[in-house]
Amino acid sequence: MNGGNAKHGGFKLTYGTMFDPPPELHGKFEGALARARARLGAEHAMIIDGAEVRSQKKFERRSPIDRDWTIGVFQDAGEEAVGQAVAAARRAFPAWAGLPWRERVKLLRKAAQLVEERVFDIAAAVALEVGKNRMEAIGEVQESADLMLWYCDQMEEHNGFDRALPNDPLKGYISRNRSVLKPWGVWAVISPFNFPVALTAGPIGAALTAGNTVVFKPASDTPWGVRLFAEALRDAGLPAGSFNYVTGAGAGAGAALVAHPSIAGITFTGSHEVGMELQRAFALGTHARPCIAEMGGKNAAIVSRNGDIERAALGIMRSAFGLQGQKCSACSRVFVERPAAEALRARLVELTAAIRVGDPTAKENWMGPVANERACERYERICAELRNAGRILCGGERLGGKALEAGLYCA
Repeated sequence: MNGGNAKHGGFKLTYGTMFDPPPELHGKFEGALARARARLGAEHAMIIDGAEVRSQKKFERRSPIDRDWTIGVFQDAGEEAVGQAVAAARRAFPAWAGLPWRERVKLLRKAAQLVEERVFDIAAAVALEVGKNRMEAIGEVQESADLMLWYCDQMEEHNGFDRALPNDPLKGYISRNRSVLKPWGVWAVISPFNFPVALTAGPIGAALTAGNTVVFKPASDTPWGVRLFAEALRDAGLPAGSFNYVTGAGAGAGAALVAHPSIAGITFTGSHEVGMELQRAFALGTHARPCIAEMGGKNAAIVSRNGDIERAALGIMRSAFGLQGQKCSACSRVFVERPAAEALRARLVELTAAIRVGDPTAKENWMGPVANERACERYERICAELRNAGRILCGGERLGGKALEAGLYCA
């Protein structure tokens, strides 16, 4: 499973450059997509303490692109399996934390290298399971490697965050002070469906580089790409137990993970409601524990009367409707000076109406399906409310027809 990375000559695929990639990138993605389709429906184990672990309960994930496509069968972990993963991470913690930071960085750089080498295969899995278009999927996986490398760079640039501080000016005493980065222990990472690999790799890269061990659980909509990421960690030679990949529902595996008393800290990306619950829970107990919660955004574009209408409309359209608008970085409101409003509105409607909707793994389509049935129902409900409150200028329907009726397409 080696399709090369998303760099070609002087070109590097990012969210800013993905609209005009070299043709070779499409060819590499097509090859990876064929390999991914051949693996549809397979069962995937968890990785706990370096071993493949299966549970009695399973869950099946179907693709939002076509509900007849079974992405795979995954383990529906409960309290017992999560407890095994946390126990493995606790056992591995002393050795991993005690490993010189340069050795940890070396292993994580190797893992990032493997992610880059497998970027197209992981991206194909992400595209199929969540409905990202091919360029967004490749960009996310490339970003995952970049995030891990950034944390490695930070450790090296700051000498492991071990530095001398000024000594206390006390007569008759010798006082030497140092600031030393110390790990917390077992760190939990719960990642969302919209950036399943990047928002796993970033928090894990930070935690592991600093000497923590990790237990991570992806969203139940997107377990496959994260499983492939976990394989890169394993194949890079990270010690058994230093990372542990578990799958299951938020109410099962997720709840068991956040409630476990041996979790020293957590990084969560998801809803405001759940994030605030975690903030409160981790602040209570015998001592407060760190909780890093990213809970969405309400991003605005501001367009003045002197703005470039074409650039503004194109940027708003791309930001608002990438991944069907299902991300915290999406533009969801626009403030525009009245003299520019009509021209901006007209051009934005034109660009939006021209979006190609369909199977996002196909080169010609830019917008794919929403992630699940709940998202479809929410879309229809909100559109009904908008029609009562105002006027929808473009779209606002659940799409059908022969090419789309098997999927979860709304536009």
